[in-house]
Amino acid sequence: MTVHFIGAGPGAADLITLRGMRLLASCSVCLYPGSLTPAELLGHCPEGAKLLDTAELTLDEICAELVAAHESGMDVARLCSGDPSIYSAVAEQMRRLDAAGVSYDVTPGVPAFAAAAAELKRELTVPAVAQSLVITRAQARSTAMPPGEDLASLAATGATLALHLAVNRIEKVVEELLPHYGADCPVAVVAMASQPGQIVLRGTLGDIAGMTRKAGISKAAMIFVGTVLAATNFPDSFLYSAARERRR
Repeated sequence: MTVHFIGAGPGAADLITLRGMRLLASCSVCLYPGSLTPAELLGHCPEGAKLLDTAELTLDEICAELVAAHESGMDVARLCSGDPSIYSAVAEQMRRLDAAGVSYDVTPGVPAFAAAAAELKRELTVPAVAQSLVITRAQARSTAMPPGEDLASLAATGATLALHLAVNRIEKVVEELLPHYGADCPVAVVAMASQPGQIVLRGTLGDIAGMTRKAGISKAAMIFVGTVLAATNFPDSFLYSAARERRR
C-alpha cells in the first residue's frame, strides 16, 4: 500500500491536477488541511472514505494515521496545500515513513505564489528586468531561518521576492526591504488567491503596509516585491525572436 502526498493547489477546487484527482478517487483514507481544503475537493474521495482533518493534529499523530492505514492495507491520500515541495512539512513525514518502511509517492500541485501571480496577470521573469525569483518567508513564531537566509541578505540580491507567511509582520518586512529596494518599489499582496474572498492589493514599499492593514488581511497571503510587477518597457524574449536561427 502507498501514501500519496498530493498537492491540493492554492484553494480552488479545480486547481488540483488530474493525477491528484484520480488518486483522491482511489484512496479509502484522506488526510487534509482543513482550513485550506474546499469541500468540493473532498468530494472526489470515494463514498465511505475516512476523512481526517489534520489542522489540530501533531506531526506524530498524522504519521501514526498514515502508518496505521498502510498496515490495514489501504492507500492513503495526504493532501498538502499548494505544492508539496515548499512549506508543507512533507520532509518530516517522509522521514518517519522511511523509518516505518512505508512506501510513498508525490504528486505536485499549483503553488500559492503561481496562483497569486496569475491573479496579478504578471510573469515574474521578464527579459532584461528580472530573471530570478526568491521564494522565502518571514521569521516569526516558527522554525528559525538558516544562516544567510534572513530577509535583508536575500533582499541584497535585488531579485524579485515572493514572501509566504509574512503578511502579519508586513511592517517589519517593509523596514528590512526599504534600504535595498526603495520606497517606490512596486509591491503586491494577494490574499486567498483563487478562493472566494480573494483580495488583490497593488502598491509600493512606501504604502503597502497601511493598505494591507486597512484591508484586514491577516492570513493566507503572498507578498511580491520587485520592479517586475510594473515592468512595461522591456525587450521581447530571444526565445521567439525572428533573429534566432530555427530548424524547420
